[in-house]
Amino acid sequence: MKSSTESLSPTRVKLTIEVPFEEFEPSLQSAYKTIASQITIPGFRKGKIPNTIVDQRVGRPAVLDEAINSALPGWYSQALQDTKTQPLSQPDIDLTKFVDGEPIEITAELDVRPELVLPDVSKIAVTVADAAVTPDDVDEQIEELRKRFATFAEVERAAADGDFVTIDLSAAQNGKPIEAAQAEGMPYTIGSATMLDGLNEAIIGLKAGETNTFSTQLAGGDLIGEDADVTVVLKDVKEQQLPDLDDDFAQTASQFDTLDELRTDLTDRVTRGKRMEQANEARDLILDEIVSKIDAPLPENLVTEELDSRRQQIEQQLEYAGIPFETFLADEEQTKEEFEADLEKRVREALIAQFVLDQVVATEEFGIDDAELSAHIMRRAQQSGEEPSAYIQHIMEHNHVPEMVSEVLRGKALASLVESAQVKDKSGTKIELSRLLADGTYSDDEPEAEADSAAKPAKKAAKKAPAKKAAAKS
Repeated sequence: MKSSTESLSPTRVKLTIEVPFEEFEPSLQSAYKTIASQITIPGFRKGKIPNTIVDQRVGRPAVLDEAINSALPGWYSQALQDTKTQPLSQPDIDLTKFVDGEPIEITAELDVRPELVLPDVSKIAVTVADAAVTPDDVDEQIEELRKRFATFAEVERAAADGDFVTIDLSAAQNGKPIEAAQAEGMPYTIGSATMLDGLNEAIIGLKAGETNTFSTQLAGGDLIGEDADVTVVLKDVKEQQLPDLDDDFAQTASQFDTLDELRTDLTDRVTRGKRMEQANEARDLILDEIVSKIDAPLPENLVTEELDSRRQQIEQQLEYAGIPFETFLADEEQTKEEFEADLEKRVREALIAQFVLDQVVATEEFGIDDAELSAHIMRRAQQSGEEPSAYIQHIMEHNHVPEMVSEVLRGKALASLVESAQVKDKSGTKIELSRLLADGTYSDDEPEAEADSAAKPAKKAAKKAPAKKAAAKS
């Protein structure tokens, strides 16, 4: 079998496949066996009917059709490998020459990734946030830790901001209760992200057993956005009591004996977290900068498919949240036309970003081993909140393993680009991302010695699929 390609446009090629008839014979014999097992002829056992009898009963052309339909997928896959063609669409296949006993010729037209001219990444310079840790950063962590060990005591006073309360809610329109908008014994923290506008104000100042009514707009259900009168009944008021900030607290909340040791550990944790945030910010900025410098032709069919997929995803998210599309547009301060234009822009940028990374993967010949793939799958399972075994079963059943492989390879490509660029923080300090390890610490070795390390900075940070920013907020 011989294969060749002809460029029809920067994003479309014609693949020509030539197969000698003798290479077609195994498929032809297999077709005879298949048909023989499906027909019944007196005097012959099923599946043991001679080819000549099959020809007489169903006709040679029917056998040829069965054989060619069976062989085509394999020939097409082999031709893709032989010509190193990476398809972006389903092929339009044409059987251009198929005469019994003569060489067979097939053509397939398909969309492919365009060849891109990448900018000199070493000349790209980006600035990321400083990783300096302030006392306020540590205090914030300690306060969160104190809240985890807080206790709650019921109080007789009126409810105040920050209190934990239990409430009953009842919504009505024109004096008639709305059946789907009734709730009893609902826990609520005053001052938290409110479920209803005006709820915090209605509760503050009430004592247990007291009632208040306020007007608002419903936030969910079939009547979302409609005006309603909501009655709130305060059942009880509890005050949060935080533990004293001393060595006893440090021993209770951690493995440390003193508060100073706890502060030191939290300072280190926050520092490492900010370093990883720097790496992630650098990754996004550098990829954005590369994409902005490339004028890449895109297969319009691929753009359309991706746009449809993104729209469907947004619609599902809005439906799940009970938010009408018009309300979403109002919150985003966009018209429908502006939303569509913004969505298409993001889709095109995301596709170019993928093409950039795929080209780097091919050029640098990045590979992947089982350990890297397993680690990535486990990380994705952790991010999804699913049990690893259930997540692995899902990706196996739905053939998502190639997608996982692509994510790892693109992560390596992105890491190589990030390490080639110039990265500084806002204070002007050069950030050596090639020395940043997966836990946010820096290696003690020189950057050059880390060139082949599996624990490189951005490589670890970029193991995730390098998707562009979300097309819309949910």
